[in-house]
Amino acid sequence: MFNVTDAQIEAWLSLLAWPLFRILGIFATDPFFSSRTIPGRVRLGLALMLTLLVAPSLPPLPDIAVVSPLGVLILVQQILIGVAIGFTMRLVFASVEMAGHLAGLQMGLGFASFYDPQHGTNTAVVAQFTSLLTLLLFLAMNGHLVVIETIVHSFALLPISAEPIKPAGFKLLVDAAGQIFVLGVLLSLPVLGALLITNLSIGVMSRAAPQFNVFAVGFPLTLGMGIAALYLSLPQFPPHIHRLIDEATRLAYRVAKTFAG
Repeated sequence: MFNVTDAQIEAWLSLLAWPLFRILGIFATDPFFSSRTIPGRVRLGLALMLTLLVAPSLPPLPDIAVVSPLGVLILVQQILIGVAIGFTMRLVFASVEMAGHLAGLQMGLGFASFYDPQHGTNTAVVAQFTSLLTLLLFLAMNGHLVVIETIVHSFALLPISAEPIKPAGFKLLVDAAGQIFVLGVLLSLPVLGALLITNLSIGVMSRAAPQFNVFAVGFPLTLGMGIAALYLSLPQFPPHIHRLIDEATRLAYRVAKTFAG
């Protein structure tokens, strides 16, 4: 007769529960896997499948019951680790959306917004365009596979243990998040530069000819120049997105190493 002891059940639970919660934490913040267009059951099934594939190669786990107070603390710690790792890739999309917001504001389209099903909120039309373009480039560059690879490597860089994670990893994330505005300005710089020259030209014409109707000519002109500058800058967009994805991946590895001390 096949008998299962309580110790075996606890071992199976610890083998699956702890890595599962880290993977779910990554899926909760990653810009692709956290999309509202992916059903929750699909994400949970993918997380369970990854857990079953990763579990045999995990380093030795702590001999602690999952349902014990210390085991629950380890679960919470794994969620925090997963959220932090997934947040690194979220920074790429936040920077691109910031660039879209800045460009749309200067083009005069700051008031134009549509419902974004990916985030479940109203987003400026230019920011939504750049976000969807980044998502397509992210998939074309196998960014979703890079995220899965990062998940697998995170268990080797930061094994599951009862040791508390080092808070310096969160400081590293905060410092990286502070670069969102800088990256947004750099990505939108072609559009901002073209619109700056356009606005200066309109100002000179309005001073030279006081009867010049700025409101009738200025808005269509800035809108057309902004769209033209955005169109001409699109071919240079993929290399920058590829570089940002590489930097986000390296940041995720640095965060995991920093957490491990």
